[in-house]
Amino acid sequence: MDRDNTAALVEQVREATARGTPLRIAGGDTKRFYGRPIDGLPLETRGHAGILRHDPAELVLTARGGTPLAEVEARLAEHGQRLPFEPPHFGAQATLGGTVACGLAGPARAWAGPLRDFVLGTRVLTGDGRVLRFGGEVMKNVAGYDVSRLMAGSLGVLGVLLDVSIKVLPLPVGGRTLALDMDEARALGRLAELARGALPVSAGSWADGRLYLRFEGSEATLDAVERRVGGEVVPESRALWTSLREQTHPFFAGEEPLWRCTVPPLAPPLALGGMPLVEWSGLQRWYRCAPGVTAFDAAAAVGGHATLFRHRHGAAEVFAALAPPLVRLHRGLKRAFDPAGILNPGRMYADL
Repeated sequence: MDRDNTAALVEQVREATARGTPLRIAGGDTKRFYGRPIDGLPLETRGHAGILRHDPAELVLTARGGTPLAEVEARLAEHGQRLPFEPPHFGAQATLGGTVACGLAGPARAWAGPLRDFVLGTRVLTGDGRVLRFGGEVMKNVAGYDVSRLMAGSLGVLGVLLDVSIKVLPLPVGGRTLALDMDEARALGRLAELARGALPVSAGSWADGRLYLRFEGSEATLDAVERRVGGEVVPESRALWTSLREQTHPFFAGEEPLWRCTVPPLAPPLALGGMPLVEWSGLQRWYRCAPGVTAFDAAAAVGGHATLFRHRHGAAEVFAALAPPLVRLHRGLKRAFDPAGILNPGRMYADL
């Protein structure tokens, strides 16, 4: 059902700007844990929902920001299509706008590409009550395209995502997951090798001495891959990849702070205590660390960066510190889109 709540959202934002009242953008709130905690009057987006257009032939879907992510995926599945970056839900109430604003992707990200690469266009409500449209609904329409991509991962500090146009892809013909026993160093080497090769790998994960590799293609292709790669076929493997995407895998259980380290694929194992869970082509590594232990320096030392993804201890900063030129760029963008600084203030950094 199409529910256009643009006028009410604009009115609430303009009133908040006039009064200097901070707003906390709230869709399904399934990713409220991500980023720094903020105080603000909730700006509810779930009342602004509905799939506006879906052109299966053009592989494009446009929906309002408050549309449930499950509804989007169900519509695509009816037409044999999917969101190729496998976004996590972290709860049944997840919305499309929140998904794009958080910029998170699942197991397929290293091979399919990041979420921002599939954002074709957006309609955005800025912090001073303007409604702006960027990009379009086809790849060749690049007017404002980079601005639309900028909204992916911005955590709502630049604007409220009213509508989003996303490029989608067909579902694979088939899939197969293979498991191989090896240590972390060998697993990192194998993942990096696959990233450079031509095999139809679509996901990889290592934990507790076991490497899991997912391949997609025809049965004949998958049979050839199995003969070449070896290992053990994992039955009912969808549950495995869903548990990694939704962080219901046993590794993620517990209350210790969860760090996400993004590092070069062949970076050596990080000395953070305990064994990690490795994803993608070795680019993403998860660590459970004791309270007070930070991964910022360890990730930076190998040319990467770290994020305190989940925490219960009121950490001062969640994201790695920015270089001064990037700080100026972020502040300039914030001023341009949200002059009064009322949208999700402090969600990314204390002064943004």
